[in-house]
Amino acid sequence: MKTITALFFSTLLLIVPLQASQASLPTGDGQGHALPSLAPMLKKVNPAVVNISTFSTRQTESNPLLNDPFFRRFFDLPEEDRSQERAPTRRQQAAGSGVIIDADDGIVMTNFHVVKGADEVQVALIDGRSFKAEIVGTDAELDVAILKIEASKLSELVLADSSKLEVGDFVVAIGNPFGLGQTVTTGIVSALGRSGLGIEGYENFIQTDASINPGNSGGALVNLHGELVGINTAIIAPAGGNVGIGFAIPVNMAKTSMLQILEHGKVKRGQIGVMIQAITPDLREAFDLESGLQGVLVTSVTESSSAQAAGLRSGDIILEVNGKSVQSIGQLRAQIGIRRIGEKVTLKIFRDGNKKLVEVTVGKPPAVAVADDKIHDLLAGATFANNREGAGVIVISIEPGSPAAYSGLRSQDIIDGVNKQRTDDIDSFRSAIKQSKSSILLHIYRDSGSLYLVVK
Repeated sequence: MKTITALFFSTLLLIVPLQASQASLPTGDGQGHALPSLAPMLKKVNPAVVNISTFSTRQTESNPLLNDPFFRRFFDLPEEDRSQERAPTRRQQAAGSGVIIDADDGIVMTNFHVVKGADEVQVALIDGRSFKAEIVGTDAELDVAILKIEASKLSELVLADSSKLEVGDFVVAIGNPFGLGQTVTTGIVSALGRSGLGIEGYENFIQTDASINPGNSGGALVNLHGELVGINTAIIAPAGGNVGIGFAIPVNMAKTSMLQILEHGKVKRGQIGVMIQAITPDLREAFDLESGLQGVLVTSVTESSSAQAAGLRSGDIILEVNGKSVQSIGQLRAQIGIRRIGEKVTLKIFRDGNKKLVEVTVGKPPAVAVADDKIHDLLAGATFANNREGAGVIVISIEPGSPAAYSGLRSQDIIDGVNKQRTDDIDSFRSAIKQSKSSILLHIYRDSGSLYLVVK
């Protein structure tokens, strides 16, 4: 079976279009026989892929019994003032990967979750050199971080146009899995535009079966020309290991984020001012959509927004953004979320049986609206606000001893769903939660992960 698989893959490589083959495949064995190989391409690419080590200090929890006066008296421990004591700390190290984007300025791109909370970041090159890195800026919603190192004689990767990727294209993943050092795996593009996974705030992933494992995060996904098409970021691993379902951030999205970070130190995202909904089979029938027509339904348009100024209406179906099809809410959010404030986008919409083009300017997000602690009895004591960094509402504070303090919510939780209804802002959050009586089902983003929480 292994021989059949190897022969099949070799055959596929041999029938890759001639241009790609010439770019990365032809080589020979010791006897001079021609064999397909990625080695020539990798010799150029590998020096631009780096290993990242992060170091952080974490407080470890002390035994709670030491805070119990009865316990201290029983064991004759001194009754000292413990208010100034600090919990013991522990030095932690983690590993990831990164890609050199600009050799002259020492700019390295990686994932935000690779450097999150790090006190120190070290970048190691394939030639054995190691450098301390500065974190220039991060984009937590897209899971991108930009680092800078002071080094000479660096190599950089050429950025491809990831919008030209197609399912079935060969790709190569390069990174530092399990801290082993630079490792190369191969596969194909399994799917495009993956969203709704709850991994990041803005999702439009490249899916690949090239093996991606812990430590590959932030590494390179390249095509057979050795051009960067994506930044490896996540896997689905129900058994704890790679099962051939990995995800990478398209380089076009990552590049947009990087340019804003290098210019402003952070990403300034805008919006067009619409509430949207996925199209169900019932809605498809109600709106008399032709078979195969994909899009996202506009449920309402915000007052004084750029969408209203452009003439968008409730009931419009957004089919494309700048000629790129939109098949899910996540794809639309990603297409708008990567645009600069003030940038114009062309939407193809379906209205009253006809398709038309509408030009909309990406506008600034509205001022933050805050909800008081009377939003629901079960959440009394919690204060909520619109999430400035994306959709949903964020928990601003929780009053100690209040019902919210025992709900399981934490400060800085981001809630984007109530009772299986999407909540993009305070208004939709308030509306959805009014329908709750004895319990509330919340979908929450916390510490770069997501979970459901039932409040009773």
